[in-house]
Amino acid sequence: MINPARLYSDLSRLGRETDMFLATVESLADDELRVPSLCEGWSRADVIAHVASSGRALVKLIDWATSGEERPLYASPEARSQEIAALAALPRQELIAELRESVRNFAAQAQRLSGELMAIEVQVGGKTVPATSIVALRIAEVVVHHHDLDTAWTIEEADPDSLLNALEAVVRSLRAKGAPGMTLVTEERDEWVIGDGGLRVESDREGLLQWLARGDAEHVDIDGPAPALPSW
Repeated sequence: MINPARLYSDLSRLGRETDMFLATVESLADDELRVPSLCEGWSRADVIAHVASSGRALVKLIDWATSGEERPLYASPEARSQEIAALAALPRQELIAELRESVRNFAAQAQRLSGELMAIEVQVGGKTVPATSIVALRIAEVVVHHHDLDTAWTIEEADPDSLLNALEAVVRSLRAKGAPGMTLVTEERDEWVIGDGGLRVESDREGLLQWLARGDAEHVDIDGPAPALPSW
């Protein structure tokens, strides 16, 4: 089980990050939803649809953790793409309603994590994730994809611990995908080693996340040529 105090703290931060994301989404007019996002090939509507879809999918990880029975997020990559495309094509208010229901349901289902966990780890896209980090993984999704909407909201507005959740999720993904060897260090004294740790990269949490997740190297100090990074 997750310590109830930790679960309450994680869900509280998730609520804060999600409320800001919802406020941004609500502020977008119909034509603004079709503007390209920072996710290559996706519009803002696609990003919003993905956040709604992944909220539904991550409930399956809660089922896995609490039952011990493996539950894949999606039946197939094609099923995932089809669900996101169908949601993104909805009229604005219907898309927002789907997002709100996904948000509500995930928060309600996450309460189950305070009970006995039958699986210590779960799998997300081939990556092993501690069952106790499912809520943190959702926080990471919301923060990074809020940034992807490319609006007046900036990643600096996220809670520092939410940025840490996002960085841990991105680092986990990079390790699984065989990213170049790097030692990542933040001004907040976080440190992660990927591979042989050969290339030293320094920044604050905001700058490091922007580079690792979306390739924006403006605010990072790299001890050598910037490597190509796999997508997150």
